[in-house]
Order: sequence, then structure tokens, then C-alpha cells
Amino acid sequence: MTSFALNPRLEGDSLFVADLPLSSVRLMKDANYPWLLLVPRKSDLVEIIDLDDGDQMQLMREISLASTVLRNVTECEKLNIGALGNQVSQLHVHVIARFRDDSAWPGPVWGVVPPKDYEPDQADRLIGDLRDALADVQ
Repeated sequence: MTSFALNPRLEGDSLFVADLPLSSVRLMKDANYPWLLLVPRKSDLVEIIDLDDGDQMQLMREISLASTVLRNVTECEKLNIGALGNQVSQLHVHVIARFRDDSAWPGPVWGVVPPKDYEPDQADRLIGDLRDALADVQ
């Protein structure tokens, strides 16, 4: 088994937020939607079923934690959670905050509008808020 390496596309499309016991939490570089990725820090994973039973349960706990934190920080109306992996096969889970007035509502976010850059310091503030919220609930 090789050591964990983050897929270059995931790394380039996101910013580090925090490490949980199993997963790295990252913020997608798309200000259209507050959007987290959870990437289990284990090698050669493609599907959730590639994790052992204990790690599957841990991932579910981390998805729940990330969802709670994202909802609390953004006060979103809905959360979308998915593990698609059609373009990047490395196992990662999307946790996306949704609002009735976002550009893709009520459909999925993929391909509706081009990614929007965060304003200067906006991503840093959001990451700080997410880190503080994670520390409060752990």
C-alpha cells in the first residue's frame, strides 16, 4: 500500500480547512456555493465500500459533523451530499450548502455556472469560521 496523496485536481480546486480523524476537509474554490470536500486520507480508495467497516462508520460521522458545521456557519436552507467521483476517482464526498436563491436551485450544482472566485479574504474568513465551528463540536 502506498502513502496517501491528494489527487492534484482536488488539491487545485480546493483549500485546506482541517483534518478530522479519517478525512481531510477542504473548501471548494467556488463562491457560488459554500462547498466542502471530505477526502479520506487512505490510499487507493475509489468507493465508500473500499473502506473497512470501522472507517465507513467514521466517514459517516465526519460527513454528519461537516454537514452540521456547514449548516451552522452558512445558515443554508438545504445540504446536498454526494460521492460521485466521475471526474476524479479518488474517494471524496461533497457537502454543499444550498439556498433557494443560488444559481442552480433546485437542481444539482455541476455545470450550471462557471466557478466564481472568492473575494479577497472571503475564503479565509469562511475557513476560519469553519475551523472555529469544528473545534466547538468536536
